[in-house]
Amino acid sequence: MPIGPQPRGRRGTVEEPYSPLNLRLILAAFGFVVCTVLSILLFRMGWKLPGWLLAAWAVVAVIDAVVVQRRRRARRRAEHGRDHSLFE
Repeated sequence: MPIGPQPRGRRGTVEEPYSPLNLRLILAAFGFVVCTVLSILLFRMGWKLPGWLLAAWAVVAVIDAVVVQRRRRARRRAEHGRDHSLFE
């Protein structure tokens, strides 16, 4: 991949890069599921402290998903309903 200015036709610049909000939403959902499952398993095994830490990370993943979804809705309103791919 060449290092330099962004290729023609792409959105975003060095000063104002675009954020891959859809990808962040998927990663937050994945983090929530993994942390929740592992937290439940750790609680059942009797490991309370690691279970609570993973439960806290699951909450952080939910908060991140809410923030990302609000930004996606704001972007959709600003761009009049234009759809984006996974990495835009």
